[in-house]
Amino acid sequence: MSTPVKIIAQNKKAHFNYAIEESIECGIALEGTEVKSVRAGNVSYPDAFADIVNGEVWLRGFHITPYVYSSIFNHDPDRPKKLLLHRDEIKRLIRKVDEKGFTLIPLDIYLKNGRIKVQLGICKGKKLFDKRNDIRDRDMKRDLQREFRKKNDG
Repeated sequence: MSTPVKIIAQNKKAHFNYAIEESIECGIALEGTEVKSVRAGNVSYPDAFADIVNGEVWLRGFHITPYVYSSIFNHDPDRPKKLLLHRDEIKRLIRKVDEKGFTLIPLDIYLKNGRIKVQLGICKGKKLFDKRNDIRDRDMKRDLQREFRKKNDG
């Protein structure tokens, strides 16, 4: 039986700008009202990436808007957040990132069993012609769907 997953936010830009080789699920260490703010969907991560420092994985460029109904003692919205992974998973990530052109990008944020999880992708940047191919394929697929709809409607 699969566990229920509620997607809070998806990084659509990451799927367009990067070729995703592999993805890994990890937890995230949050402070105080950050949890309520994330559950409300007040997150933004257009330029977010993960960095490995001293055997720990940190998420940078990930903005969590302060919770509206909290007191004046709020968290820093742009502070680096620690990602929770097993030691062997971090070692594997270090080996992958050391390869030429790979980077760690957050793909999705979701709730799983009441806990906030981040889907971290091991990505390689796409070239301009790859992006054009993706756009062309998406347009062709959309046109094909339109044609099928016209034939089915009459």
